[in-house]
Amino acid sequence: MTGTDQSTSEDLLSPLHEEHVALGAALTSFAGWQMPLRYTSDIAEHQAVRTAAGLFDLSHMGELEVAGPQAAAALDAALVGNLTALAVGRARYTMICAPDGGVMDDLVVYRIEDELFLVVANASNVEVVRDALTARIEPYDAWLVDASLGTALIAVQGPQAEEIVASVTAPEDVDAVRGLKYYAWVPGTVAGVHARVARTGYTGEDGFELFVPAEQAAGVWRTVLAAGADRGLVPAGLSARDSLRLEAGMPLYGNELDRTTTPHDAGLGRVVRLDKTDADGRPVDFVGRSALEARAQSQPARVLVGLQGLGRRAARHGYAVLASSEAGAPQVGTVTSGAPSPTLGHPVAMAYVTPEVSAPGTELAVDVRGRAEPVRVVELPFYRRPR
Repeated sequence: MTGTDQSTSEDLLSPLHEEHVALGAALTSFAGWQMPLRYTSDIAEHQAVRTAAGLFDLSHMGELEVAGPQAAAALDAALVGNLTALAVGRARYTMICAPDGGVMDDLVVYRIEDELFLVVANASNVEVVRDALTARIEPYDAWLVDASLGTALIAVQGPQAEEIVASVTAPEDVDAVRGLKYYAWVPGTVAGVHARVARTGYTGEDGFELFVPAEQAAGVWRTVLAAGADRGLVPAGLSARDSLRLEAGMPLYGNELDRTTTPHDAGLGRVVRLDKTDADGRPVDFVGRSALEARAQSQPARVLVGLQGLGRRAARHGYAVLASSEAGAPQVGTVTSGAPSPTLGHPVAMAYVTPEVSAPGTELAVDVRGRAEPVRVVELPFYRRPR
């Protein structure tokens, strides 16, 4: 069985491309890469992650290494988070913003060593982030290396993820892997390959992300897939990843986040650290600080909310949110992401709406192809994994 190719000749190929073809994946063009959209069915892959485990190829993501004696200070000036305070072995969700406070990308930053950080960027924004970081760290004793094409990223997500990853980890590293806290990482040998093993993910489930050399990725993929077969592990594509992150209320750049959106608009003002200081105790004047400080003290013009569909038809990106189901009801917002929820059994969506209709329990409607479908505002996330 061969994969279905919906890509273009200009697309980059993942180090795992041949594995996807052999598994019969439907391939699609995504952010300049040829990536698996699905292998069997979207719902089956989604449910496998919720009940057992899914194996994802995330090699299209960007890996940018920032190193040097002033690497931490440079990142503090470039990003909205406090990276100086990040301990070696930990990771932090943060953002890079424009001077006006608009989000250029959301990032995960890992502190590898005292003077070495790994910045993981979204595939569609790697060049933007790389160029902006290069310019912003130039005044510091720090430098950037783009390690994206030499790095493969493989994710194991779901309730069985720890057992599966532990089963292919070298005995001397198993305890460290099992003991990982959320948003932490350790070096370890996985499937015979030296890897950075992180307890991070984008599905709302427990899981691990494995950073491995691109040339050794195929062997790791096959070993993990075989080891997890008895525990329900299946390969999962971009479609399942999107529905999983939507249920978990996680933003997607280009949908909930973009250059017109500040972190505060998306309910993520907590990642903006206005209290960070430099080595002399002075406030860090990071890019976008003035705009974000003003935004933090102002009333929002729009609020990101969850919408529970009360009918069967799902809202989709770009659909209008209406004040009611009545004919001629005014528009009060716009859907950013929406889909049927395989876990919950009803449609869900995220949307930006005006503050006066943002309270949980508020009944609104979404214009789904000319028909006003009833929805209710609910708190995010829609789904939290059992503890």
